[in-house]
Amino acid sequence: MSSFTTYFTSLFKGIKSLLTGMKVTIKEFFTPKVTECYPENRHTTLHVPERFRGELIMIHNEQNEHSCSACGLCQMNCPNGTIKIESEIIETEDGKKKKVLKNYFYDLGSCTFCNVCVMNCPQGAIKFENTFENAVFRREILVKKLNHEGSKMKEKKVAEQKPTNTNKE
Repeated sequence: MSSFTTYFTSLFKGIKSLLTGMKVTIKEFFTPKVTECYPENRHTTLHVPERFRGELIMIHNEQNEHSCSACGLCQMNCPNGTIKIESEIIETEDGKKKKVLKNYFYDLGSCTFCNVCVMNCPQGAIKFENTFENAVFRREILVKKLNHEGSKMKEKKVAEQKPTNTNKE
């Protein structure tokens, strides 16, 4: 190939690339713009997507019970050590030893909102809410205790099994 054809081929490729980029820009120029009146209308017109990850919470029911078994998988899988779990071993009425949750701390200021903790929780005890107003003046306020005072783990109800008749007549 001569330098003449190389020059014009690269020139036309450059123009094609420029027009492709300009097509995207012009299309965006004519799309309608949406303005959220944030501080004034935060509860009426503000739309926060359902899948937005804003803050980690521990799910509690009406009896202040949670599903966390203090297994520590969320703490182990957290890429930057945002979650700290304190647990203790207690002895049940049966004489068995059981691990229970004492404190569940979550540092919102260092969380990367990756959702790995929620995906790895075998009990489904934690989830992300889509709250986003978390601005504070001191970083230590961002460290939150997720288990409520006096909360306990849900008791698993074992379904009663009907006795089976093994005697065949």
